[in-house]
Amino acid sequence: MSTIEHTSVLIIGSGPAGYTAAIYAARAGLTPVLYQGMQPGGQLTITTEVDNFPGYPDGAMGPEMMVDFENQAKRMGADIRFGWVSKVDLSASPKRIWINEETEMTADAVIISTGASAKWLGLDSEQRLNGFGVSACAVCDGFFFRGQEVAIVGAGDTAAEEATYLAKLCKKVTMIVRKDKMRASVAMQQRVFNTPNIEVLWNTETDEILGEKTVEAVRVKNSLTGELTTIPIQGFFVAIGHEPNTDLFKNQLDMDESRYLVVQAGTTKTNIPGVFAAGDVADKTYRQAITAAGTGCMAALDAERYLASIGH
Repeated sequence: MSTIEHTSVLIIGSGPAGYTAAIYAARAGLTPVLYQGMQPGGQLTITTEVDNFPGYPDGAMGPEMMVDFENQAKRMGADIRFGWVSKVDLSASPKRIWINEETEMTADAVIISTGASAKWLGLDSEQRLNGFGVSACAVCDGFFFRGQEVAIVGAGDTAAEEATYLAKLCKKVTMIVRKDKMRASVAMQQRVFNTPNIEVLWNTETDEILGEKTVEAVRVKNSLTGELTTIPIQGFFVAIGHEPNTDLFKNQLDMDESRYLVVQAGTTKTNIPGVFAAGDVADKTYRQAITAAGTGCMAALDAERYLASIGH
């Protein structure tokens, strides 16, 4: 019978939150083990230039930044492993975690930083041009389209907020709305309607994003008439929501109506003692690399205090 490996702190996920938690936990002498998951480095690995993370005055490529984070965590003594967590039992003491559906581990404290994935339209062109004019984050990438024309698809508060944000930077913003009304709050809709350089296309769906190497135009279809229209643009933003990666924790951890993990205000503590959540998996408001890193730091400090309280 194989022995079950034990660690004081196990970190699930490897974006800015997970790696920052690993850096802090390792410096505290907790010898954390981090499993990188299916997408080592998280969402930043599908981002091209990152211009808004402090300490990178010339900007950085998302994948390279995540390599920097990983190397720093390793230098501090964190055990970074490739693999994905397939099952957890957080009610046990210590917590039980299964890796790649086969290896079992136990941990006194668990930090969850599995992130949230942007929802996409499902077009081949959208994936092909992702990072080359297609983005799921206006706050991250809007800066690169100053003075240009862009389109954004979505009808909720996030889409409305991102459209008005882009309107401050861009010459024109075309908002593509599938129905004849928005889901956004009345106040957010008014902001859109009061912004002169936003044009809303109602009853409209994205047919195709056009361009060989970068976005050059979007072809849209009117769902009432079937008419196709091509709109020249340089940037295409998808704002139809995010999906938190929380399936693993169903029926164990408290979640909100959108399935984001719920933490105690001002902390990273979940409803189970010794289990902490950091980054986008518990944040539907900001979803930035810098805020994720900040909560990764908080999670490591929370875990350190928890372990001290149980005599570890």
